[in-house]
Amino acid sequence: MALSLRFYGVFVVLLVSLLVSKASSTSHHEHHHHHHQLKSLHFALFQHETINRTGYIVVNGVGGAGISQTTTPFGTVFVFQDPMTITANRSSKLVGIAQGTSVTSSLDGLQSISVAKITLRLKHHSGSVSIVGGTHNVKPSDHPVVGGTGDFLFVQGYVTSSPVNLKGLTVVYKIEFHLYWPPYATQGS
Repeated sequence: MALSLRFYGVFVVLLVSLLVSKASSTSHHEHHHHHHQLKSLHFALFQHETINRTGYIVVNGVGGAGISQTTTPFGTVFVFQDPMTITANRSSKLVGIAQGTSVTSSLDGLQSISVAKITLRLKHHSGSVSIVGGTHNVKPSDHPVVGGTGDFLFVQGYVTSSPVNLKGLTVVYKIEFHLYWPPYATQGS
């Protein structure tokens, strides 16, 4: 009797282990399969910001760092309407415009809270992508995508902004787009 109970206990443990293993394997496979179903788009553009031509301080900050190519005083409100091109060279093909605002949010003047609408006219896609997030003026920064219009309706993902050239009147940032459309947004396309 004790032997049959022990055998029954081992059998139940093995059966439960097999079921749990099969369930986790199935859910992992479904997740992996679902990931391959997502429509995505990855590309990089270059944002050219020229002080007092495409970007302006509209409210002076109250303290902390001074004004330079990389810093503004704490509380500074900055607005911009910057061209976006396919290379770091300003004379390369214009494919977008970044419009937005930032507020200096650190006393060292290097960080801000940024909001932008990036209007794009690419070869196979046109519309806008809206982003929001924290920007570090001299280091790469990830910004969540919070919405889009046109071909970018329902888009999700993030945009990485990295400084390329911070010298002179015009500063250049590399903007890397990592965009994903949920399955319901691409049905019928």
